[in-house]
Amino acid sequence: MKKFYLLTPGPTPVPHKVRQAEAQPIIHHRTKEYAEIFREVSEDLKTVFKTSNAVLTFAASGTGAMEGAVANTLSPGDRALVVKGGKFAERWAEICEAYGVEVVPIDIEWGDFVSPETIKEHLDRDPGIKEVFTTLCETSTGTLNPIKEIGEIIKNREGTLLTVDAISGLGACDIEVDKWNVDICVAGSQKGLMLPPGLAFASVSEKAWKFIDNSKLPQYYFDFKKAKKSLEKGQTPYTPAVSLTIALKNALDMIKEEGIGNVLNRHQKLADATRAAVKVLGLELLSKKPANAVTAVKVPEGIDGVELVDTLDKKYGIRVAGGQAHLKGKIFRIAHLGYMDRFDIITVIAGLEMTLSDLGYKVEIGKGVKAAEEILKDL
Repeated sequence: MKKFYLLTPGPTPVPHKVRQAEAQPIIHHRTKEYAEIFREVSEDLKTVFKTSNAVLTFAASGTGAMEGAVANTLSPGDRALVVKGGKFAERWAEICEAYGVEVVPIDIEWGDFVSPETIKEHLDRDPGIKEVFTTLCETSTGTLNPIKEIGEIIKNREGTLLTVDAISGLGACDIEVDKWNVDICVAGSQKGLMLPPGLAFASVSEKAWKFIDNSKLPQYYFDFKKAKKSLEKGQTPYTPAVSLTIALKNALDMIKEEGIGNVLNRHQKLADATRAAVKVLGLELLSKKPANAVTAVKVPEGIDGVELVDTLDKKYGIRVAGGQAHLKGKIFRIAHLGYMDRFDIITVIAGLEMTLSDLGYKVEIGKGVKAAEEILKDL
């Protein structure tokens, strides 16, 4: 018999209570019963986003909300500043280009983070830039970007929006959408919100709605105006993912019960323990500013990174993520995100120690686990 442990940065483990809710008999979405659930969910999402703005919900992956953010705020030929530095940061550029938006790139080495001063320099040099796109947590590198500081730069620029991909960061890395002057913040269900994939979210500021009123790009399904109008009735414009929405209510209940501050503190502890453990094993982090959602670790010299991830999975039943693009085989990524606690981290570190030993890397079994336990014992 073998148990499997999911420690990837999405999908993440789904609590039993949430899975049970999704398995309940489905209800019709154009009813008062569903509208009440959807209204409650939409209000509770504001607590996680730390916003008073409307949070729109779509039946889609997080990329759907990203596309909606571009399509609803810009017009053909507009210029957008895109912070690149990982697989998902680059997605902003790809979506902009698909819609005929001119991309002004800030190219960051994967594992590094953007300097707010660099963004200021670009905006001072080109005040016609309509929108700045960046990520909170760059999932492919485990890197945190300084959203608060970027927001300070953009808040008084009436002609520029700040739009943030918080898909892997929401609920794990702190983001205060209103206080940090984030105009559009997008997220997905399969990360810190502890659901299967299938729901995408976007919080939209009053400033952003002015841009939306003037956008000339085409929208249909991801029409933010339609979504907001329907939200006022406790509905979505088109058929929602009913079971996922009901499951989301239960996930948000769990977050409310724990308290969003405690949720963020738990993620901080899990991240600290993971990093302490891999460092004591002689391994090096990729990121210069690690995020609390996922830790990217460089594969030690002489070890095949693809084999490492495969051995963890096939021999020990522990599923972590490998590197993407040019980092494939060069890093592995351990998530500490969503429905995870101290024993998830202890398990993955124990499995990592055994895997490294199997692959010929000199490791003192138990050393990483001890380092993690010392941090996690009081969680």
